[in-house]
Amino acid sequence: MKQTALLLTSCAAAMIAATPALAEDEAPTRAAMEAELVELRGRVSTLEGMVEQLLGQQQSVASQAATAQETAVAAQAAATEASEAVAAVPRITHGAAARVRTDDGWDFRPFGRLMVDGGTVSDPGGLNDPGLGFSSEVRRVRIGARGAIPGGFEYKIEVDFADNDVTLTDAILGYDAGDVEFTVGQHNTFQGLEELTSSRFTSFMERAAFTDAFGFERRVGVSVNYANGDFRWDGGVFSSNIDDLTDDSANAYSFDTRAVFSPEIGEGTQLHLGGSLHHRNLRDNPGSRYRQRPGYHGTDTRFINTGNLNTTDETSYGVEAAVIHGPFHAVAEGHWLTADIPGMPNPTFFGGYVEGGFFLTRGDSRGYGSGKFDRTRPANPVDEGGIGAIQVNARYDYLDLSDAGIVGGEQNLFGLSLIWTPIDHARFSVNYSHIAYDDAAIALPNGNRDYSVDVVGARAEIDF
Repeated sequence: MKQTALLLTSCAAAMIAATPALAEDEAPTRAAMEAELVELRGRVSTLEGMVEQLLGQQQSVASQAATAQETAVAAQAAATEASEAVAAVPRITHGAAARVRTDDGWDFRPFGRLMVDGGTVSDPGGLNDPGLGFSSEVRRVRIGARGAIPGGFEYKIEVDFADNDVTLTDAILGYDAGDVEFTVGQHNTFQGLEELTSSRFTSFMERAAFTDAFGFERRVGVSVNYANGDFRWDGGVFSSNIDDLTDDSANAYSFDTRAVFSPEIGEGTQLHLGGSLHHRNLRDNPGSRYRQRPGYHGTDTRFINTGNLNTTDETSYGVEAAVIHGPFHAVAEGHWLTADIPGMPNPTFFGGYVEGGFFLTRGDSRGYGSGKFDRTRPANPVDEGGIGAIQVNARYDYLDLSDAGIVGGEQNLFGLSLIWTPIDHARFSVNYSHIAYDDAAIALPNGNRDYSVDVVGARAEIDF
């Protein structure tokens, strides 16, 4: 407003200043002066209009600037919202199976495996047993999913459809707190190296004899894992397998723990040393049976078997050692189980194995991680013009189920396996085993319980 007043004053002064000169030259009449005043008022009015127009333009510019600022703020908010929306959109990546992830922590990954077996078990001499001879089966058909939930939570669910049945193998909720991880649900009870190694990565079609004979299985419980550098420790409290928990009287419990030291020594040498300890109380359901098939799951015949025992408690412990160096690996395990049977001496049963293996193909080695054997990834897979990985393995597997007056039999297994891994997620294997039995649970027609059988098996498998 001050600028407007100054402008009007200056204009008026300039006009007035011009009038005295005219007055000196001639005396204007009153009418002339009035005319000049009228003209002056007109000019002032014109100037006022111009000033008002300028002020209007100034206000319009200010309004446009404010609108532009509001538009910019709205655009920035829209951009932020769009960015957040993009971040929330799941990202799908493709490996062996599609994996869906979001930036806010959700993760979903399906997985599965299919194993088809065929094999034959020889007749040790005159037995009329339908479990002998050739048989085949779909050993495993598993579908599941694992992933993460925002906040550090993890999950895993897996179902097995083998034997035309539905079995829940894993049902896990976990929480990852860095070096420490907590798990609740149905999962393994830290029994030993081979039992914890996935069936996709074992060097024989079936695990060592003691793993099934001693009743190793998944159970519902809560556990904690600590892993730091080369050291790993697992411990937990478990009830029973999820299938058994449908019975209200299934109130057994166990304490299980395992420790592993797995340093790398030298160049490319992986060492594994471990041990486990287990105690199980059967409570209101005493009773157990220790037995095993002849190295092939396709038969239900068990040549080694203690029969039913009135066991109230089980205490077992195991030791394990392994080494991987380039194409070579060696592993040994031993496990002792003592059964508490009221009214009689407590028997201690033992099982163990020694194994060595070698890759015939250049650049291939057995995988290892998290205290167990892992996937073999061929250096020259067939989808890249190579022949995949070819591995040969030899094993001695021993199981003794006779002690303290109980005669369940003794087994000595000598096995060979040949494994071809054409790509990361497919394997084909052939096994041969010669098994010698002493004091077998099944007698021959002539009464002999010391004999041997030969077993040949083959497997085709894929996983994703």
